[in-house]
Amino acid sequence: QVQLVESGGGLVQAGGSLRLSCAASARILSTYCMGWFRQGPGKEREFVAAISWSGGNTYHAESAKGRFTISRDNAKNTVYLQMNNLKPEDTAVYYCAADLNYRGLYYSRYEYDFWGQGTQVTVSS
Repeated sequence: QVQLVESGGGLVQAGGSLRLSCAASARILSTYCMGWFRQGPGKEREFVAAISWSGGNTYHAESAKGRFTISRDNAKNTVYLQMNNLKPEDTAVYYCAADLNYRGLYYSRYEYDFWGQGTQVTVSS
C-alpha cells in the first residue's frame, strides 16, 4: 500500500505562485509514474500533469502548459507541482496519484492506483 500526502495548497491572488508537494510513504515511488489532477466545485476530476518514473518524460494539460511544471525527487520520494501565474479558474482541490502499472493513459484518472487526500488551492481575483 502506498500512502500519498499532498501539501502546499492555500489562498493566493491571481498572478501568484504556489508549489505543491506530494510525499509518498514508500521508497518504491521511484518506479511509479506520478500524476497531478484537480477537481473544481461542481466539476469532474481533470488531468493536470504527469511525470515518468525517471522524470525524463513530462506531460501537461493544455490549461497548465507554460504555467505549471511537474517534477520529482526520487531520493526524497516526493513529486512537485510548481504553479505560476495562477488564475481564478485554477481554484480546485489538487490530488496527486501513483500509477503502479503504466499503460500509457497518463491523462486518465482510471490509470492510477493510489491517491492522496488532496490539497485546496484557491485563487482570488
